[in-house]
Amino acid sequence: MERLKEAISEKGWRKIMNVLFIVLNKPNYLEELLDKFIEIGVKGATILDSQGMGFAMNHGGHGNEPFFGKIRSMIDNSRPYNKTVFTVIEDEETLAKAVRAAKEVFGDVYEPGIGMMFTMPVNNVYGMKL
Repeated sequence: MERLKEAISEKGWRKIMNVLFIVLNKPNYLEELLDKFIEIGVKGATILDSQGMGFAMNHGGHGNEPFFGKIRSMIDNSRPYNKTVFTVIEDEETLAKAVRAAKEVFGDVYEPGIGMMFTMPVNNVYGMKL
């Protein structure tokens, strides 16, 4: 317990924040999304190339099971990589603005093939200046 108290009191401890994750199945939205983030005050984001499980299984030697045969036709014309964007956001107001900005860029976020987004609470941040 003492170690936990020491870790919490280290330089870099911040109030509870959130991280917004966005998986873009259409990477052409990336630049517009980042421009919107800058406009609303998001101070930074990390962008990763990512790949969905269905594509990986279809092209990785797996997928001989009947279920994967059915989704194979949906995947064959898809892109091999997506973009996953995540950003730690200090306050609820900026988080709400970031979610609204993403929805503006993507249009109908429930349309198949667009991607997905979700948020999670972040209790501690170290090594990053917000």
